[in-house]
Amino acid sequence: MEAQGKETVARAAGLLMASTILSRILGYVRDIIIAASFGQTRVTDAYHSAFSIPDFLYNLLVAGTVTAAFIPVFTRYIATDRQDEGWEVASTVFNITMAVMLCGVAAAAALAPWIVSKLVPGYEPQYKALTVTMTRIMLIQAFFMALNGICQGVLNSYRRFLGPAVASVMYNVMIIIFGFILTKRMGISGFAVGVVAGAVTQFIILVAGLWRVGLRYKPVILWRHPGVKRIFLLMIPVLLSYALNQIGLFAQQNLSSYLPGGSLAAMRWAQRLMQMPVSIFAVAMVVAIYPTLNGHAARKEMELFKSSLVYGLRNIFYVTLPCAVGLAILSRPVVRMLYQQGNFTAGHTALTAYTLTYFCLGLFAHGGVLLMNRVFYAMENTWIPVVTGACTMTLNIALNYLLVRPLGTGGLALAFSIAGVANLILLLGIARRKIGPLGGKALAVSFGKTLGISLAMGGAVYIAARVLEPVGATSKAGQLLQVGSSLALACLIYFGLSYLLKMEEFNMVLRMMRRKGKT
Repeated sequence: MEAQGKETVARAAGLLMASTILSRILGYVRDIIIAASFGQTRVTDAYHSAFSIPDFLYNLLVAGTVTAAFIPVFTRYIATDRQDEGWEVASTVFNITMAVMLCGVAAAAALAPWIVSKLVPGYEPQYKALTVTMTRIMLIQAFFMALNGICQGVLNSYRRFLGPAVASVMYNVMIIIFGFILTKRMGISGFAVGVVAGAVTQFIILVAGLWRVGLRYKPVILWRHPGVKRIFLLMIPVLLSYALNQIGLFAQQNLSSYLPGGSLAAMRWAQRLMQMPVSIFAVAMVVAIYPTLNGHAARKEMELFKSSLVYGLRNIFYVTLPCAVGLAILSRPVVRMLYQQGNFTAGHTALTAYTLTYFCLGLFAHGGVLLMNRVFYAMENTWIPVVTGACTMTLNIALNYLLVRPLGTGGLALAFSIAGVANLILLLGIARRKIGPLGGKALAVSFGKTLGISLAMGGAVYIAARVLEPVGATSKAGQLLQVGSSLALACLIYFGLSYLLKMEEFNMVLRMMRRKGKT
């Protein structure tokens, strides 16, 4: 990958990392407030379950469409100086999305009681009713999040990342504010109202960003426009892929509803902790490098395309592997420090930490899959992620049923991890067949070095955490000291070994840190 391209990706990824870290911190503040107020019970299970239908609508109709279909097509109009035509396409997609989401939201609200009874059959009647109430509130959020997805896609195509970054931060700010204000009057449903307020605030910020790049929205639906047709052709397999993923999540949720109360909440909180390094670094890297991949694909620069692909994977693995090792070893101290207060007990900590350990096994793979899916989207080949997704979803569901009985929530997490590793291996193998050798030897060497120094770091962190356990068991200050000291030691050992081994990925992280400091 050329030096200028690396610098551009580092700059964008640094900005996105900074905003994602802040957004994640606010997200954990939100979760901590919910956990302390309501514990890890059927009430919090109902809150997490209420996201299922809204998330299904958003993921099915928008999330995949934007990344796989809209951004590649719209970027080509921008790259070839046909902005007016590109905006006609963007307006058409926006208007169709708005109409479809309105119909989807209305239908889902009407059918919510029936759908909830099928999704979480193990819930008691009062908690099913609570799930239905919050589902109907959150469906409003799904409508605005769909529009936000299109707006963010346009801004990303222009390589404007600041607006979406600010919007993601404000989303969690509004949830915290509204949830805190409304909890006494509405209970946990106050946080559902906060979710809606966050989505509306996001929409306002993103529209302001579109004005700055020259908003050219038109109230048109050009069904026969070549760009619109191309987007719909590209989105069909993506819709199937997201539908299959949702089936896997629904199966996981269905099984967890029969486990003791609080099991689904434990899984969701553990999964969020696992996804922290993926969201902070891997997503930032993928969003930053995706326009570059699209540009190389559009200009048929396949050597640069492959170089960018491998460059992204190496750096994703460089951050996610040590995070997985460290988070697995420190699972109990981290969960205890973040959540154990108020109605969140030591038993809740043990269950969440246990589940988190199994999620960590597939952390690096899920980061890699994010990039590999975009690689095929950039090549306008959206069927391959569908095929691999279908295979691994089937594997995931089979493993869910096989592992949930002996391992409980740990079995569901382990199934998710194994499926992620299988998906990454399939995508890498197919990519090699489609575009030729990817520099597998260099990638394997980098992965081996990263895993080796991660395990060395993990051994030291394990000893440090054990030594400091008496301190961590006493107070929040002691817990912060235990986790903070262990993490500081981890960084010192990991980056020190990286420097001694002269790993190129270490320099990439330094470039992003410098850029983050300038934002």
